[in-house]
Amino acid sequence: MSEHPIHILMIDDDEDDFFLVTELLQDISPGQYTLEWASNYQKGITAIENNKHDILLVDYRLGPYTGIDILKYIQEKPSQLPVIMLTGKGDYKIDKEAMLAGAYDYLVKGEISADLLERSIRYALDEYSHRRTIEESEKRYYGIFEKAHDLIVLADCDQNIIDANPIALKVLGYSRESLMQLNLRQLFALEDQGEQFIRQICDNESVSSREYEFKTADNKKLIVLINAVTLDEAAQIFLCVIQDITEKKREEQEKQHQEKFVITGRIARVIAHEVRNPLTNILLAVSQFKDEEVVQANEESSIYTDIIERNCTRINQLITELLHSTRMIELHTMQHGINELVEKTLLLAQDRIQLNEIKLVKELIIPDIIVSADEEKMIIAFLNIIINAIEAMEPGEGILSISTAKSQDKALLKIGDNGVGIPEDKLARLFDPFYTSKAKGTGLGLTSTQNILLNHKGAIYVDSVPGKGTTFTIALPIT
Repeated sequence: MSEHPIHILMIDDDEDDFFLVTELLQDISPGQYTLEWASNYQKGITAIENNKHDILLVDYRLGPYTGIDILKYIQEKPSQLPVIMLTGKGDYKIDKEAMLAGAYDYLVKGEISADLLERSIRYALDEYSHRRTIEESEKRYYGIFEKAHDLIVLADCDQNIIDANPIALKVLGYSRESLMQLNLRQLFALEDQGEQFIRQICDNESVSSREYEFKTADNKKLIVLINAVTLDEAAQIFLCVIQDITEKKREEQEKQHQEKFVITGRIARVIAHEVRNPLTNILLAVSQFKDEEVVQANEESSIYTDIIERNCTRINQLITELLHSTRMIELHTMQHGINELVEKTLLLAQDRIQLNEIKLVKELIIPDIIVSADEEKMIIAFLNIIINAIEAMEPGEGILSISTAKSQDKALLKIGDNGVGIPEDKLARLFDPFYTSKAKGTGLGLTSTQNILLNHKGAIYVDSVPGKGTTFTIALPIT
């Protein structure tokens, strides 16, 4: 016997049936059950509204109403109590209808015994408890699914996307309908990564903290960390929990750039000191040597001393440029609009753009975003990137795209081209001093650009696909 009696509501227009059920419940266990009677549909509804019952016994025939009407009413309530339907002998069609409408069990009047009634009540209550447990579990699951900060995607080994949570739709830029029509590997920026992921999850049943590149609906690249596990082995359905670590990776990259910049500057100062001293001695010796009468009379000696002097001067210039491009610089900052700085830079690059027949595509945010900048130095930084973009494109076929946007507390400037692109292995060295792919370049332009941006507490990132083009993203703190 349970500690508290089980409260039963019986909705039946036949009082004899009520007395019969009362006696049967007493036979099972006196005090274990309390039975309330409602003699018609309306009284039954009123009693249900009191919300003090554990289970309902409902007669199918209730005057102008039926037990199905009671079931439909209960289905609309948050707490859907278990219902046992009481039917006439041989009403198998009604029995089936009742079960389809949500009844937990049915009993045939005239065939009800104490054991049968007790078994039916116990079964209905156990089933109700089981269903409630499942519902609560599902609510918790969907609560996690709907409100999780990580991207969650359900898919199968045929690469079909089955479902995705709201944050996944938002970050990836798809509607639910359009995402469901995609193949999972279409989310991967690199097709071989997608195939590798599917193969691993379907063979090993899990993927733990693997890093991949995703692409959004507008082809924006995301760096993600995926943990995946098989949910249904038979149906080969798996769940992916995806962390967008793009910003985290960029912050790490920014920190590495700053550390590298400090180290490079320190090395440059040491080199400058160690090289300039002997270089000065060589220039003094050459100058002294050229003053001698023997050299003045010997034309061939004069040629060689000129070569030595000219190259010593060139080395000295390179050292000066290296120091300028790697040292902390003094800024004279004022408030400027990011669009304003872009327009002034484009005026300086206008001749090159026209000469190379470059198509310029601008998407500048309105209103303008205000940043604190040294105008002269910032224009130099922008111009270095724009000139590099122009030189990377075929004359008459190039498209230079420039856009500005706002992201949280940062002003973003994107400068893109459809040029030759940069191989993956060369991207890491792009801002190194003296690293260049140009025949006549010094390799200090991008080093200087990075220096200017770091001094403005900004950052620069590069995305490139060989044969398709390069995009530089500059982030500057908003004033």
